[in-house]
Amino acid sequence: MSWSVPARTAPPSPGLRLRLATVMGDLAAGLSRLAGRGSGASIRGQVIARLAPGAFADLLRGRKILAVSGTNGKTTTTHLLAAAVRAGLGDAADRLVTNADGANLHYGIASALSQAPRADIAVLETDERVVGDLIATGAPQVLVFLNFSRDQLDRHHEIKALGRAWRTALEKAGKAGPVIVANASDPLVVWSSSTAAEVIWVETDTQWSADGALCPACGAILMRVRVEAGRDHWDCPGCELTQPEASYVVTGDAIRLPGGETVTPQLRVPGRFNLSNAACALAAAVHFGIDPQTALTGMATVTAPAGRYATAQFGTTRARLLLAKNPAGWAEALPLAASDPVVLAIDAVAADGKDVSWLWDVDYEQLAGRQVIATGPRAQDLAVRLSYAEVAHTVVPDLTEALAGHGGTVDVISTYTPFQRLLKMAGLR
Repeated sequence: MSWSVPARTAPPSPGLRLRLATVMGDLAAGLSRLAGRGSGASIRGQVIARLAPGAFADLLRGRKILAVSGTNGKTTTTHLLAAAVRAGLGDAADRLVTNADGANLHYGIASALSQAPRADIAVLETDERVVGDLIATGAPQVLVFLNFSRDQLDRHHEIKALGRAWRTALEKAGKAGPVIVANASDPLVVWSSSTAAEVIWVETDTQWSADGALCPACGAILMRVRVEAGRDHWDCPGCELTQPEASYVVTGDAIRLPGGETVTPQLRVPGRFNLSNAACALAAAVHFGIDPQTALTGMATVTAPAGRYATAQFGTTRARLLLAKNPAGWAEALPLAASDPVVLAIDAVAADGKDVSWLWDVDYEQLAGRQVIATGPRAQDLAVRLSYAEVAHTVVPDLTEALAGHGGTVDVISTYTPFQRLLKMAGLR
Protein backbone atom coordinates (compact mmCIF):
# COMPACT_ATOMS: atom_id res chain seq x y z
CA MET A 1 0.00 0.00 0.00
CA SER A 2 1.34 3.46 -0.88
CA TRP A 3 1.24 6.31 1.59
CA SER A 4 1.14 10.01 0.88
CA VAL A 5 0.00 13.06 2.80
CA PRO A 6 -2.47 15.42 1.11
CA ALA A 7 -0.93 17.87 -1.35
CA ARG A 8 0.03 21.32 -0.18
CA THR A 9 -2.66 23.97 -0.30
CA ALA A 10 -2.27 27.62 0.54
CA PRO A 11 -4.39 28.92 3.44
CA PRO A 12 -6.05 32.23 2.59
CA SER A 13 -3.89 35.26 3.32
CA PRO A 14 -4.90 36.98 6.55
CA GLY A 15 -6.72 40.26 6.12
CA LEU A 16 -5.27 43.58 7.15
CA ARG A 17 -7.12 43.60 10.45
CA LEU A 18 -5.85 40.16 11.40
CA ARG A 19 -2.29 41.05 10.35
CA LEU A 20 -2.33 44.16 12.54
CA ALA A 21 -3.86 42.18 15.42
CA THR A 22 -1.07 39.62 15.08
CA VAL A 23 1.60 42.33 15.24
CA MET A 24 0.06 43.69 18.43
CA GLY A 25 -0.28 40.19 19.82
CA ASP A 26 3.38 39.47 19.12
CA LEU A 27 4.30 42.67 20.93
CA ALA A 28 2.23 41.67 23.96
CA ALA A 29 3.80 38.21 23.97
CA GLY A 30 7.29 39.70 23.87
CA LEU A 31 6.52 41.99 26.80
CA SER A 32 5.10 39.02 28.73
CA ARG A 33 8.32 37.08 28.23
CA LEU A 34 10.44 40.07 29.26
CA ALA A 35 8.37 40.39 32.42
CA GLY A 36 8.92 36.71 33.20
CA ARG A 37 5.19 35.96 32.98
CA GLY A 38 5.52 32.94 30.70
CA SER A 39 5.72 32.17 26.99
CA GLY A 40 3.23 34.85 26.02
CA ALA A 41 1.12 32.43 23.96
CA SER A 42 -2.11 33.13 25.81
CA ILE A 43 -1.78 36.92 25.93
CA ARG A 44 -0.93 36.94 22.22
CA GLY A 45 -4.13 35.05 21.50
CA GLN A 46 -6.18 37.31 23.75
CA VAL A 47 -4.92 40.45 22.01
CA ILE A 48 -5.52 38.96 18.56
CA ALA A 49 -9.06 37.90 19.51
CA ARG A 50 -9.85 41.31 20.98
CA LEU A 51 -8.64 43.22 17.92
CA ALA A 52 -9.89 40.69 15.34
CA PRO A 53 -12.95 38.93 16.83
CA GLY A 54 -13.19 36.38 14.01
CA ALA A 55 -9.54 35.35 14.32
CA PHE A 56 -10.15 31.81 15.61
CA ALA A 57 -12.18 30.83 12.55
CA ASP A 58 -10.07 32.88 10.13
CA LEU A 59 -6.82 31.28 11.27
CA LEU A 60 -8.28 27.77 10.99
CA ARG A 61 -9.71 28.31 7.52
CA GLY A 62 -8.01 26.54 4.63
CA ARG A 63 -5.83 24.26 6.77
CA LYS A 64 -5.85 20.49 7.08
CA ILE A 65 -6.48 20.03 10.78
CA LEU A 66 -5.70 17.06 13.01
CA ALA A 67 -6.79 17.67 16.60
CA VAL A 68 -6.44 15.84 19.91
CA SER A 69 -8.74 16.13 22.92
CA GLY A 70 -9.54 14.30 26.14
CA THR A 71 -8.86 14.70 29.84
CA ASN A 72 -5.44 13.09 30.11
CA GLY A 73 -2.63 12.76 27.59
CA LYS A 74 -3.57 15.59 25.20
CA THR A 75 -0.18 17.29 25.21
CA THR A 76 1.90 14.14 24.81
CA THR A 77 -0.38 12.69 22.13
CA THR A 78 -0.32 15.97 20.21
CA HIS A 79 3.49 15.95 20.30
CA LEU A 80 3.55 12.32 19.14
CA LEU A 81 1.12 13.03 16.30
CA ALA A 82 2.94 16.19 15.22
CA ALA A 83 6.25 14.29 15.19
CA ALA A 84 4.69 11.50 13.12
CA VAL A 85 3.27 13.93 10.55
CA ARG A 86 6.49 15.95 10.48
CA ALA A 87 8.45 12.77 9.71
CA GLY A 88 6.08 12.04 6.84
CA LEU A 89 6.52 15.52 5.44
CA GLY A 90 10.32 15.23 5.34
CA ASP A 91 11.83 18.35 3.81
CA ALA A 92 8.40 19.99 3.74
CA ALA A 93 8.08 20.07 7.54
CA ASP A 94 7.42 23.82 7.33
CA ARG A 95 3.90 22.87 6.23
CA LEU A 96 3.05 21.95 9.82
CA VAL A 97 2.07 24.17 12.74
CA THR A 98 1.22 22.93 16.25
CA ASN A 99 0.53 24.43 19.67
CA ALA A 100 3.47 22.63 21.24
CA ASP A 101 3.32 24.58 24.50
CA GLY A 102 -0.06 23.06 25.36
CA ALA A 103 -2.08 26.30 25.21
CA ASN A 104 -5.28 24.60 24.05
CA LEU A 105 -8.13 27.08 24.50
CA HIS A 106 -9.29 29.45 21.75
CA TYR A 107 -6.59 32.00 22.60
CA GLY A 108 -3.76 29.48 22.63
CA ILE A 109 -4.79 27.87 19.37
CA ALA A 110 -5.16 31.25 17.65
CA SER A 111 -1.77 32.29 19.00
CA ALA A 112 -0.02 29.22 17.56
CA LEU A 113 -1.72 29.50 14.17
CA SER A 114 -0.88 33.19 13.88
CA GLN A 115 2.81 32.34 13.94
CA ALA A 116 2.63 30.17 10.81
CA PRO A 117 0.15 31.73 8.36
CA ARG A 118 1.50 29.69 5.42
CA ALA A 119 1.44 26.30 7.15
CA ASP A 120 -1.40 24.28 5.63
CA ILE A 121 -1.36 21.43 8.19
CA ALA A 122 -2.23 22.05 11.84
CA VAL A 123 -1.88 19.47 14.63
CA LEU A 124 -3.75 20.98 17.55
CA GLU A 125 -4.16 20.09 21.19
CA THR A 126 -7.72 21.08 21.97
CA ASP A 127 -9.42 21.57 25.33
CA GLU A 128 -12.54 19.47 25.76
CA ARG A 129 -14.73 22.59 25.84
CA VAL A 130 -13.32 23.86 22.53
CA VAL A 131 -14.05 20.70 20.54
CA GLY A 132 -17.52 21.83 19.47
CA ASP A 133 -16.26 25.17 18.16
CA LEU A 134 -13.36 23.48 16.38
CA ILE A 135 -15.73 21.10 14.58
CA ALA A 136 -18.12 23.91 13.65
CA THR A 137 -15.56 26.48 12.49
CA GLY A 138 -12.43 24.54 11.58
CA ALA A 139 -13.78 21.42 9.84
CA PRO A 140 -10.95 19.18 11.12
CA GLN A 141 -10.10 16.15 9.03
CA VAL A 142 -9.11 13.95 11.98
CA LEU A 143 -10.08 14.34 15.63
CA VAL A 144 -8.57 12.10 18.33
CA PHE A 145 -10.70 11.43 21.43
CA LEU A 146 -8.52 10.00 24.21
CA ASN A 147 -10.54 9.66 27.43
CA PHE A 148 -12.84 11.31 29.93
CA SER A 149 -12.00 11.63 33.64
CA ARG A 150 -13.20 13.87 36.42
CA ASP A 151 -10.88 16.85 36.30
CA GLN A 152 -10.99 20.44 37.57
CA LEU A 153 -14.33 19.69 39.20
CA ASP A 154 -15.24 23.35 39.64
CA ARG A 155 -14.73 23.98 35.89
CA HIS A 156 -15.91 20.88 34.04
CA HIS A 157 -18.50 19.76 36.64
CA GLU A 158 -19.98 16.65 35.02
CA ILE A 159 -17.97 14.96 32.28
CA LYS A 160 -21.08 13.51 30.64
CA ALA A 161 -22.07 17.07 29.70
CA LEU A 162 -18.81 17.35 27.76
CA GLY A 163 -19.51 14.06 26.03
CA ARG A 164 -23.00 15.20 25.13
CA ALA A 165 -21.56 18.39 23.61
CA TRP A 166 -19.20 16.30 21.47
CA ARG A 167 -22.10 14.10 20.29
CA THR A 168 -24.16 17.13 19.37
CA ALA A 169 -21.31 18.79 17.46
CA LEU A 170 -20.61 15.61 15.47
CA GLU A 171 -24.30 15.10 14.75
CA LYS A 172 -24.60 18.66 13.41
CA ALA A 173 -21.49 18.20 11.25
CA GLY A 174 -22.96 15.05 9.70
CA LYS A 175 -21.08 13.48 6.80
CA ALA A 176 -18.88 16.59 6.52
CA GLY A 177 -17.58 16.04 10.04
CA PRO A 178 -14.14 14.73 10.98
CA VAL A 179 -12.98 11.16 11.07
CA ILE A 180 -12.81 10.31 14.77
CA VAL A 181 -9.97 8.26 16.21
CA ALA A 182 -11.57 7.12 19.46
CA ASN A 183 -10.55 5.17 22.53
CA ALA A 184 -12.80 2.10 22.44
CA SER A 185 -11.90 1.26 26.04
CA ASP A 186 -13.61 4.39 27.41
CA PRO A 187 -17.42 4.04 27.49
CA LEU A 188 -18.07 7.79 27.51
CA VAL A 189 -15.76 8.33 24.54
CA VAL A 190 -17.58 5.58 22.64
CA TRP A 191 -20.98 7.13 23.42
CA SER A 192 -19.69 10.60 22.54
CA SER A 193 -18.29 9.39 19.19
CA SER A 194 -21.33 7.41 18.11
CA THR A 195 -22.85 10.24 16.06
CA ALA A 196 -19.72 10.66 13.94
CA ALA A 197 -19.81 9.79 10.25
CA GLU A 198 -16.69 7.60 10.60
CA VAL A 199 -14.80 6.26 13.62
CA ILE A 200 -11.47 4.46 13.83
CA TRP A 201 -11.49 2.56 17.12
CA VAL A 202 -8.35 2.08 19.23
CA GLU A 203 -8.31 -0.36 22.14
CA THR A 204 -6.02 1.11 24.79
CA ASP A 205 -4.44 -0.26 27.95
CA THR A 206 -4.90 2.01 30.97
CA GLN A 207 -5.10 1.40 34.71
CA TRP A 208 -7.96 3.74 35.55
CA SER A 209 -11.59 2.78 34.92
CA ALA A 210 -13.41 4.36 37.87
CA ASP A 211 -14.85 7.13 35.68
CA GLY A 212 -16.39 4.55 33.36
CA ALA A 213 -18.44 2.47 35.79
CA LEU A 214 -21.87 3.53 34.52
CA CYS A 215 -23.32 3.38 31.04
CA PRO A 216 -23.47 6.93 29.64
CA ALA A 217 -26.52 5.99 27.55
CA CYS A 218 -28.83 4.40 30.12
CA GLY A 219 -27.09 4.63 33.50
CA ALA A 220 -26.76 0.88 34.12
CA ILE A 221 -23.67 -0.53 35.83
CA LEU A 222 -21.30 -1.69 33.11
CA MET A 223 -20.04 -5.26 33.07
CA ARG A 224 -16.47 -6.20 32.21
CA VAL A 225 -15.85 -9.46 30.40
CA ARG A 226 -12.49 -11.16 29.95
CA VAL A 227 -11.86 -11.65 26.21
CA GLU A 228 -8.31 -12.98 26.48
CA ALA A 229 -5.47 -13.02 28.99
CA GLY A 230 -4.94 -9.51 30.31
CA ARG A 231 -7.77 -7.96 28.28
CA ASP A 232 -11.27 -7.07 29.41
CA HIS A 233 -14.06 -5.54 27.37
CA TRP A 234 -16.93 -3.53 28.82
CA ASP A 235 -20.57 -4.09 27.97
CA CYS A 236 -23.85 -2.57 29.11
CA PRO A 237 -26.48 -5.08 30.29
CA GLY A 238 -29.23 -2.45 30.04
CA CYS A 239 -28.90 -1.22 26.45
CA GLU A 240 -27.05 -1.84 23.20
CA LEU A 241 -23.92 0.15 24.09
CA THR A 242 -20.88 -2.12 24.11
CA GLN A 243 -17.17 -1.90 23.48
CA PRO A 244 -16.64 -1.85 19.70
CA GLU A 245 -14.12 -4.01 17.94
CA ALA A 246 -10.98 -1.97 17.44
CA SER A 247 -8.80 -1.57 14.36
CA TYR A 248 -5.76 -0.75 16.51
CA VAL A 249 -5.12 -2.73 19.70
CA VAL A 250 -2.51 -2.13 22.40
CA THR A 251 -1.29 -5.56 23.43
CA GLY A 252 1.62 -5.88 25.83
CA ASP A 253 4.38 -3.58 24.59
CA ALA A 254 3.10 -3.58 21.02
CA ILE A 255 0.32 -2.18 18.87
CA ARG A 256 -1.65 -4.47 16.58
CA LEU A 257 -2.48 -2.75 13.29
CA PRO A 258 -5.66 -3.23 11.22
CA GLY A 259 -4.04 -5.88 9.02
CA GLY A 260 -2.93 -7.97 12.00
CA GLU A 261 0.72 -6.88 11.93
CA THR A 262 2.17 -5.80 15.28
CA VAL A 263 4.65 -2.98 15.78
CA THR A 264 6.64 -2.12 18.89
CA PRO A 265 7.12 1.64 19.28
CA GLN A 266 10.50 2.74 20.60
CA LEU A 267 9.06 5.52 22.70
CA ARG A 268 11.23 7.82 24.78
CA VAL A 269 8.36 8.83 27.06
CA PRO A 270 7.66 6.39 29.92
CA GLY A 271 4.56 4.51 30.98
CA ARG A 272 2.10 2.08 29.45
CA PHE A 273 -0.42 4.89 29.13
CA ASN A 274 1.91 6.58 26.65
CA LEU A 275 1.86 3.44 24.53
CA SER A 276 -1.92 3.93 24.38
CA ASN A 277 -1.40 7.58 23.46
CA ALA A 278 1.01 6.48 20.74
CA ALA A 279 -1.55 4.02 19.36
CA CYS A 280 -4.10 6.82 18.98
CA ALA A 281 -1.51 9.11 17.38
CA LEU A 282 -0.45 6.32 15.02
CA ALA A 283 -4.04 5.66 13.91
CA ALA A 284 -4.53 9.37 13.17
CA ALA A 285 -1.22 9.68 11.31
CA VAL A 286 -1.86 6.59 9.17
CA HIS A 287 -5.32 7.82 8.23
CA PHE A 288 -3.76 11.13 7.23
CA GLY A 289 -1.42 9.33 4.85
CA ILE A 290 1.75 8.69 6.87
CA ASP A 291 3.46 5.33 6.49
CA PRO A 292 3.25 3.49 9.87
CA GLN A 293 7.01 2.95 10.19
CA THR A 294 7.70 6.57 9.26
CA ALA A 295 5.17 7.69 11.88
CA LEU A 296 6.81 5.50 14.53
CA THR A 297 10.24 6.87 13.64
CA GLY A 298 8.92 10.37 14.15
CA MET A 299 7.28 9.50 17.47
CA ALA A 300 10.56 8.07 18.76
CA THR A 301 12.01 11.59 18.71
CA VAL A 302 9.58 12.88 21.38
CA THR A 303 11.28 13.08 24.78
CA ALA A 304 9.76 15.71 27.10
CA PRO A 305 6.59 17.19 25.61
CA ALA A 306 6.02 20.62 27.19
CA GLY A 307 8.34 19.58 30.03
CA ARG A 308 6.57 16.35 30.93
CA TYR A 309 9.08 13.66 31.99
CA ALA A 310 11.94 16.17 31.73
CA THR A 311 14.92 15.78 34.05
CA ALA A 312 16.22 19.11 35.33
CA GLN A 313 18.71 20.52 37.80
CA PHE A 314 17.52 22.46 40.85
CA GLY A 315 20.64 23.62 42.66
CA THR A 316 22.42 20.42 43.65
CA THR A 317 19.30 18.29 43.17
CA ARG A 318 18.45 16.51 39.94
CA ALA A 319 14.72 15.94 39.51
CA ARG A 320 12.45 14.16 37.03
CA LEU A 321 9.19 16.03 36.52
CA LEU A 322 5.88 14.17 36.20
CA LEU A 323 2.53 15.91 35.73
CA ALA A 324 -0.62 14.47 37.34
CA LYS A 325 -3.80 16.53 37.31
CA ASN A 326 -6.51 14.17 38.55
CA PRO A 327 -7.01 10.64 39.96
CA ALA A 328 -6.59 9.03 36.54
CA GLY A 329 -3.34 10.90 35.98
CA TRP A 330 -2.03 10.01 39.43
CA ALA A 331 -2.90 6.35 38.88
CA GLU A 332 -0.55 6.34 35.90
CA ALA A 333 2.17 8.59 37.36
CA LEU A 334 2.64 7.03 40.80
CA PRO A 335 3.99 3.68 39.48
CA LEU A 336 6.63 5.65 37.53
CA ALA A 337 8.00 7.28 40.67
CA ALA A 338 10.97 5.14 41.70
CA SER A 339 12.93 7.50 43.96
CA ASP A 340 13.06 7.59 47.74
CA PRO A 341 12.14 10.21 48.76
CA VAL A 342 9.50 11.23 46.25
CA VAL A 343 8.22 14.80 46.10
CA LEU A 344 4.50 15.49 45.61
CA ALA A 345 3.47 19.06 44.76
CA ILE A 346 -0.15 20.20 45.12
CA ASP A 347 -2.01 23.43 44.44
CA ALA A 348 -5.68 24.27 43.88
CA VAL A 349 -5.98 27.46 41.87
CA ALA A 350 -8.08 27.73 38.70
CA ALA A 351 -5.71 25.77 36.43
CA ASP A 352 -5.55 22.88 38.92
CA GLY A 353 -9.20 22.91 39.92
CA LYS A 354 -10.08 24.43 43.28
CA ASP A 355 -11.71 21.29 44.64
CA VAL A 356 -9.09 18.93 46.11
CA SER A 357 -11.52 16.23 47.24
CA TRP A 358 -10.07 14.08 44.45
CA LEU A 359 -7.05 13.42 46.70
CA TRP A 360 -9.13 10.73 48.41
CA ASP A 361 -9.57 8.84 45.14
CA VAL A 362 -5.80 8.42 44.63
CA ASP A 363 -4.06 5.25 45.83
CA TYR A 364 -1.27 6.94 47.79
CA GLU A 365 -1.05 3.77 49.88
CA GLN A 366 1.32 2.36 47.25
CA LEU A 367 3.97 4.78 48.53
CA ALA A 368 4.11 3.07 51.95
CA GLY A 369 7.68 2.31 52.94
CA ARG A 370 9.09 5.37 51.23
CA GLN A 371 9.53 8.92 52.44
CA VAL A 372 7.26 11.49 50.80
CA ILE A 373 7.80 15.24 50.79
CA ALA A 374 4.51 17.12 50.44
CA THR A 375 4.96 20.57 48.97
CA GLY A 376 3.01 23.38 47.36
CA PRO A 377 0.26 25.66 48.66
CA ARG A 378 -2.07 22.73 49.45
CA ALA A 379 0.57 20.51 51.00
CA GLN A 380 -1.37 20.25 54.25
CA ASP A 381 -4.39 18.78 52.43
CA LEU A 382 -2.10 16.19 50.90
CA ALA A 383 -0.52 15.52 54.30
CA VAL A 384 -3.91 14.61 55.76
CA ARG A 385 -4.50 12.14 52.94
CA LEU A 386 -1.01 10.64 53.37
CA SER A 387 -1.60 10.25 57.10
CA TYR A 388 -4.72 8.18 56.44
CA ALA A 389 -2.72 6.16 53.90
CA GLU A 390 -0.07 5.56 56.61
CA VAL A 391 2.65 6.95 54.35
CA ALA A 392 5.61 8.57 56.09
CA HIS A 393 5.90 12.19 55.01
CA THR A 394 7.13 15.65 55.80
CA VAL A 395 5.50 18.92 54.83
CA VAL A 396 7.73 21.50 53.12
CA PRO A 397 5.38 24.08 51.54
CA ASP A 398 8.08 25.93 49.60
CA LEU A 399 9.03 24.19 46.33
CA THR A 400 12.63 25.37 46.42
CA GLU A 401 13.16 24.03 49.93
CA ALA A 402 11.40 20.76 49.10
CA LEU A 403 13.87 20.12 46.26
CA ALA A 404 17.00 21.07 48.18
CA GLY A 405 19.72 18.65 49.22
CA HIS A 406 18.72 15.37 47.59
CA GLY A 407 21.26 12.91 46.24
CA GLY A 408 20.72 11.11 42.96
CA THR A 409 17.58 11.84 40.96
CA VAL A 410 14.35 12.53 42.82
CA ASP A 411 10.95 12.06 41.19
CA VAL A 412 8.54 14.97 41.46
CA ILE A 413 4.83 14.46 40.75
CA SER A 414 2.95 17.72 40.51
CA THR A 415 -0.40 19.23 39.67
CA TYR A 416 -0.51 21.80 36.89
CA THR A 417 0.35 25.08 38.61
CA PRO A 418 3.38 23.86 40.61
CA PHE A 419 4.49 22.00 37.49
CA GLN A 420 4.58 25.25 35.52
CA ARG A 421 6.56 26.87 38.30
CA LEU A 422 9.02 23.96 38.29
CA LEU A 423 9.52 24.37 34.55
CA LYS A 424 10.23 28.06 35.06
CA MET A 425 12.64 27.36 37.91
CA ALA A 426 14.47 24.88 35.68
CA GLY A 427 14.59 27.27 32.73
CA LEU A 428 12.36 25.01 30.64
CA ARG A 429 9.75 27.69 29.81
